[in-house]
Amino acid sequence: MSSSSSSGVGSSSSSSLGGAGAPQPRSPQTGAGAAAGPSGVTLKKQIGLLSACAIIIGNIIGSGIFVSPKGVLENAGSVGLAIIVWVSTGVVTAIGAICYAELGVTIPKSGGDYLYVNDIFGSLAGFLRLWIAVLIIIPTNQAVFALTFSNYILQPLFSSCLPPESSTRLLATACLLFLTWVNCSSVRWAMYVQDIFTTGKLLALVLIIILGVVEVVKGHYYWLQPVKAFETFRDYDVGHLALAFLQGSFAFAGWNNLNYVTEELVNPIRNLPYAIFISIPVVTFVYVSANLAYITAMSPKELLASNTVAVVRKCSRTFGDKLLGVMSWIMPISVALSTFGGVNGSLFTSSRLFFSGAREGHLPRLLAMIHVKNCTPIPALLFTVSSTLLMLCTSDIYTLINYLGFISYLFYGITIAGQIVLRIKEPDLYRPIKVNLMLPMIYLLFWAFLLVFSFYSEPVVCSTAVAILMTGVPVYFLGVYWENKPRCFYNAIGKITHLCQKLCMVVCPVMVESRGPQNQGADDNYDS
Repeated sequence: MSSSSSSGVGSSSSSSLGGAGAPQPRSPQTGAGAAAGPSGVTLKKQIGLLSACAIIIGNIIGSGIFVSPKGVLENAGSVGLAIIVWVSTGVVTAIGAICYAELGVTIPKSGGDYLYVNDIFGSLAGFLRLWIAVLIIIPTNQAVFALTFSNYILQPLFSSCLPPESSTRLLATACLLFLTWVNCSSVRWAMYVQDIFTTGKLLALVLIIILGVVEVVKGHYYWLQPVKAFETFRDYDVGHLALAFLQGSFAFAGWNNLNYVTEELVNPIRNLPYAIFISIPVVTFVYVSANLAYITAMSPKELLASNTVAVVRKCSRTFGDKLLGVMSWIMPISVALSTFGGVNGSLFTSSRLFFSGAREGHLPRLLAMIHVKNCTPIPALLFTVSSTLLMLCTSDIYTLINYLGFISYLFYGITIAGQIVLRIKEPDLYRPIKVNLMLPMIYLLFWAFLLVFSFYSEPVVCSTAVAILMTGVPVYFLGVYWENKPRCFYNAIGKITHLCQKLCMVVCPVMVESRGPQNQGADDNYDS
């Protein structure tokens, strides 16, 4: 691995904005109650197994289960093939998550796939992963979650039409600001919110599944009969099948987010893989069962009749009206619960991604600082919510969704290829978990199929996604690679950093050293 994999908090690249060439940040007096290491505050290990599962499940289950069924069905061409796509996507996601588990305990630092790509393939590759996350992936995901939440909270007031756009965006802004305050105040509070709302959304989806089972018992399973299930309403096409998988992957997005917070996991060697082994099968079962339930109440024609933006509303109202009657309000509430928890989980994990990026020298050093008392990365959280609020001001949020699946899958594959590269480059590196290399190879075969045929079917969308990604190259050379910036630039950055430190009461944390076999049980004293 590159030297960055063993560097401490203060070892950000000297070529970064606010790097070593800048005046070093000063440390305000450490507040009472801070988790102190030998020389200052550090991130607390407060995420146990239950909260780890809630992070994975809560980040995956957002609006995707309500949005993606239409896209999967439309591109699959039949109900039966759509169900096969959902099951297959869950299996492939599980394989990818197992591979990430090995990387997470081998490189036990927060940052997830960004950090793994950065350590294995170098600074430019890592920066591009971070760049596309800052520019599109994270703000777009969070903005869509927040807008979906506000749509469903306002739905009872506008039963016959969509709520006004200004009201929807205002409520979405309020949701984002409130959850940012919660995350800034306490990791434990954020985990309470995550646990409660993940439980709520699972209960809502279990209700949908139970209603589907009731319909099957009543004999309402016309489209689930083998003959009808594989009755095509469009010709099968490999390119469209790849797009169906891409739509399914959008619903599973977030499966890798626990790796962003590895340093805050209690006993990560145990809890990281356990959380993955529990969460991914649960989500796959819920997704497949929910889609089967949809088909018991709605025909394929009804599912395909709505446009992309309104599909959530269409699915929930049609399903709720048919099966719940006067209790149909449960459906919009379930969507609101789902997306509210999704916003919280995304804010929590993505702020750690930006925290890690700053620590590695790819973002301003200020973002790698934490509050002296709460031990939360307040600057990174404020940066995260600011990028999302800017996204809310644009009118093309849903257009950007088209690029998310392709770009995300691109880096999933690069990261898992890095796992194989790391095995070859450093075969003796300590690995608490060591998966069979057939698993990453299976994932990469599926990955290559998906990307090649997606490019074949949607060359403009995929080319645009790659072009957006490559805009990060000049930014990297200007902001990171160029070391000899004018002294006045560093002085200005230093003064801004010091001012923001005083406003937010933040300092650079102590970096906990990577754990080897000699101290692998050091976390065992924590209650998981």
